[in-house]
Amino acid sequence: MGIDWDRAAATFDDEPDHGLRDPAVREAWAERLRDWLPEAAGDVLDLGCGTGSLSLLAAEHGHRVTAVDLSPDMVERAREKLSGHEAEVLLGDADTPPVEGRRFDVVLVRHVLWMLPDPEATLRHWCGLLRPGGRLVLIEGVWGTTTLSGIPADRLIRALTPMVTRLHSERLSGDARLWGRPVEDERYALVGVVPTAPPRHKEIVDVHLILRRGDEVLLARRANTGYADGLLHVPFGHVEAGEDVRAALIREAREEIGLALTPQDVSAELVLQHRGPSENPRIGWFFEAEYGAGGEPFNAEPDKCEELGWYGMDALPDDMVAYCRAGLEAWRAGERFALHWQEEGDRVAHDPGGAGRAASLGAARGVHHVELWVPEFAEAERSWGWLLEELGHVPEQRWARGRSWRRGASYVVLEQSPDMRSGAHDRRSPGLNHLAFHVASRAELDRLVAEGPDHGWSLLFPERHPHAGGAGHRAAYLEDAAGYEVELVAGG
Repeated sequence: MGIDWDRAAATFDDEPDHGLRDPAVREAWAERLRDWLPEAAGDVLDLGCGTGSLSLLAAEHGHRVTAVDLSPDMVERAREKLSGHEAEVLLGDADTPPVEGRRFDVVLVRHVLWMLPDPEATLRHWCGLLRPGGRLVLIEGVWGTTTLSGIPADRLIRALTPMVTRLHSERLSGDARLWGRPVEDERYALVGVVPTAPPRHKEIVDVHLILRRGDEVLLARRANTGYADGLLHVPFGHVEAGEDVRAALIREAREEIGLALTPQDVSAELVLQHRGPSENPRIGWFFEAEYGAGGEPFNAEPDKCEELGWYGMDALPDDMVAYCRAGLEAWRAGERFALHWQEEGDRVAHDPGGAGRAASLGAARGVHHVELWVPEFAEAERSWGWLLEELGHVPEQRWARGRSWRRGASYVVLEQSPDMRSGAHDRRSPGLNHLAFHVASRAELDRLVAEGPDHGWSLLFPERHPHAGGAGHRAAYLEDAAGYEVELVAGG
């Protein structure tokens, strides 16, 4: 968030340059920084830097400085002040500074934390920007006469204690040199040192929704997020503390596209480890749901999404986020575990001419495909096409008197082959008796049985349905006009 310097100055009688224009005040702060900052030159991140006066003191001590402020005017003034030193000044939010992937020896913040909405969460984030053994230097206080502003020291001490191995507090109110005059309100510094042991490797966990409408998938065009804006991506988000991946997916679907999905509506299809250019690795879980589950999708976050659209899986657009496109292609190829690793200089967007595919992390297993030769292709396409698509298969290829439908790594082919011998199919003869498919629930089973006759399927063994396969087995046995049988098994 930006710092309202007019409000800040009115509140604690300070200037955007931290009042360091007075040489005596400047020297007093230089003395304090020599005590708070490491003796050896290091990387210092100055957040809410204003015109860069503290950054300049740190740079004069030999440190490499990265300064951040949300005000373009402050950024320009800080750049002028730091010219000639090993320093950079970035335009950005002090709460979540634009330094993703970088770590620092010191995070230095003066009179900023009190203006942020969630100081405890911000402290956790700032500590995460430090290298092992790094220091968080906070200068805060409580000031005002009638209306008090700021943060009491004991609140920040309680918040920081679990995050640091050492914590030093220092009262600053009694040193008039720091302020250019005597002050009576509470002003203090806290210096916390984070643990020196290397932290365990951690990765952000993403969840992605493949919302499928036949052979189409729903994509959203990102906007105003700061990442991949203008590019297409499936609805997605991050797992929050305390959530499992499925709960996170259901929450994100509700927040982004207004769907009220249930756990029964979604299935985990692919786990993809990904690293973007100059980013830390992350784990992406891709879930599938069919159009109609949870309601009609709509753009529930117009401030973050320009538009929603349906796109054919066999002709995905090029203006997509690279790892999302790689994930969809891996899923369509039947992969369950894959790796998408980008290097420095690679594009966030899909590169049609580049090596953007995900690498498989699993061996191909299970059934590759099933091919049925049928006596009348048009009739078989009507019955089998309806059933396969209801069961989650996606139309893939079509040729004269032939068609295929894919789900994951396996696909089913129907063909009226010119090499086929005459005679009707008899499932009781040696050879294939029937194909069996999973169905998610008893309700879904009942729906398919009820709608089957309209698509050329009749129920076998109706007197024993749904337990024709045994008392503990819930299934429907259907037969098409050519005598081919399928078994639909409900639940696990």
